[in-house]
Formats: sequence, structure tokens, C-alpha cells
Amino acid sequence: MTPFHFTLDATDGTARQGTITTSRGEIRTPAFMPVGTAGTVKAMLPESVRATGADIVLGNTYHLMLRPTAERIAALGGLHRFMNWDRPILTDSGGFQVMSLADLRKLDERGVTFKSHIDGSRHELTPERSMEIQRLLGSDIVMCFDECPALPATDEEVAASMRLSMRWAQRSREAFGDRPGHALFGIQQGGVTRDLRAESAEALTAIGFDGYAVGGLAVGEGQEAMFGVLDYAPAMLPADRPRYLMGVGKPDDIVGAVKRGIDMMDCVLPSRSGRTGQAFTRRGVVNIKNARHADDPRPLDETCSCPACTSYSRAYLHHVFRAGEMISGMLMTWHNLRYFQDLMAGMRGAIARGGFADWEAAFHSGRAEGDIEPL
Repeated sequence: MTPFHFTLDATDGTARQGTITTSRGEIRTPAFMPVGTAGTVKAMLPESVRATGADIVLGNTYHLMLRPTAERIAALGGLHRFMNWDRPILTDSGGFQVMSLADLRKLDERGVTFKSHIDGSRHELTPERSMEIQRLLGSDIVMCFDECPALPATDEEVAASMRLSMRWAQRSREAFGDRPGHALFGIQQGGVTRDLRAESAEALTAIGFDGYAVGGLAVGEGQEAMFGVLDYAPAMLPADRPRYLMGVGKPDDIVGAVKRGIDMMDCVLPSRSGRTGQAFTRRGVVNIKNARHADDPRPLDETCSCPACTSYSRAYLHHVFRAGEMISGMLMTWHNLRYFQDLMAGMRGAIARGGFADWEAAFHSGRAEGDIEPL
């Protein structure tokens, strides 16, 4: 089995371009991972997701453990076979979803007990159980079980949460064991406090992981605060391992994160926006629901080669959205995913040739000059 490995191929400032090698294929970085929460990227066939340029997708431990259950998926051959995706899969630990349940959960040193949002049944998720579920799913990249406190929070609350996550990281590492061909990522926590981020990075590095995530951001702190943390947090993590920013995000966020040394990102935004009639383009956001598009024969983006842009007009996309037809979400999601993958490809090329600053300036200039509609 091919061992998990990260090769840093080029740098431009703090931006990085590289390759993650896995037993199921290579992941070109910087990489954007479409989110397939319940074993599917909504409104997309797996081969369509691949056609957008995606090398890897993300699955969700919390949702899959509840329905159809990790044990059932394992009995049916694992998540790759179950969802018909033969490329790499990263699964999150379930911690973020459990933490968002608020009144339906109870947290202690052992882990979290919670009630299912589906049927109210009671479950327990611990570092050991999270590792077991992700092993049953057959994930190529497994995430440590952690707590992600909502911001704003006091320094004391963030510190206590971070230190609990570091103890859980150690237990996750021990429960993961030795699994050739599979990788385990640790998750840095510490909110927006530099000293806590440094303490977390030191603890994770001492444990030792195949990759490292910058967690606890994109949870309400705002872009300025997020970039403030990213100005120093990635550099605290080992340079020879992939760095993953969880749950980000909008194109501006992604470009800013890559500029600051992030290699991997995920977000539901491309598919969620597609289903609600919002398209990301090189000139900004198009709200296809708006009446201004009813008679517009132009494509969403004349530079895009996705089916929505090469075969359909804005007028048609406006019509099927207003009519509530399923093809609307399918075409708009396909376009958005292709836009995000083209964005990543553009940054990879710019970093490789040492032109990231010029590429970034052109990116922001094009959007500033565009007919941008508010999200």
C-alpha cells in the first residue's frame, strides 16, 4: 500500500504548492475539498465531482454514524464503495457537529454524550469511538476528536477547551494505532490567542501526526480576526506536513488562507449556494433568482467550461430556479465546484512560477470591477 506522504514542491512567500500522495491517488495542494456530508456531494454524481477537478472529498462522522451507521457502511465495503468515490476521502471527527448541538449534549473528560437530531436517541462520542467510526468508514485521512468552542469566549474557556482537545488528541493517536496507507491529522486550537495556539502546536507536534489542521476558526470571529491568527498559526506547525484550515470558505477567505500557508480547505458553501441560486464567478457573485437575468442570453461566466456555462444561458438558469426544477441546483452546484477548483488550480500555478502576488492582485481587481451581487 502506498504510504501517505506530503511533498512541498514550491513556495512563494508563505504560500505553498505541493502534492499529497495517498494509496488512492494524489491530492494537489492547495486543495479544496467538496463536502459530502452524508456520503454524497449534494446535487452531484461522484463522476461529476471528479470532473470539476476535485482530488478528494470530505465525509462527516457525526451524520454517517447516525445514518446509515458506520457498521452498516463497513459491512457494505466501506465508504468509498458505498458512495462510488474511488479517490481519497477525509472524514472529520464529528466533534464540531456534536458541539453545535448545545442543549442536546453533555461534555466531560471522557467525551460527549448527545441526543440524535434525527430521532432523539442517545449516543456517546469519545476519541476512541471517533477513531473506530472513521476506521469502519475506511477514511484515508482521519481527524482527531476535538472540542471547538464557539467564539466569542473568555481566555479561560478557550484555554480549558484547548487543553482538553490536546488530551483527546493523545487518546486519538493511541486509538488510531499503526494503519499503513491511512493518515491521522491533529487539530490546533486556541481561539485567537497566540500563546494558546503556540501551546497547542507544541503539544500536537510532540504527539506526532501526519498532518495538522488549524481548527477553531470560521466560527464567528470574522475575516480580520481569522487572518490575524493565520498570520502566525500555520508557521507554528511542522513545515513538512500538510496544513488544513477547517470549514473555509468564501473565495476571499480561501485566497487569504493560501497566502498565509494553508494547503487544504473545505466548505459547504459551493453546493449550498448553488442550491439557493447563487453562483460564484471571476467577477463576483451572481444571484440567478434576480429578475435581471430573465432575458439574459449570456452564460454565468464566459471563461468557465462547466456544463452550466457552456450549454445554458442565465435566462434558462433563472427559469429553472424559479420553477423549482432539480436541474437548477445540479447545474449551479456543478458550476460553483468548478469555480472553486479553477481557483485552486490558478493559485497552484501562480505559486509554482513565483507569481502569487500578481495573481492575487488580479483576482481582487477582477472582482472589484465586476457586477457583484450581495450574498
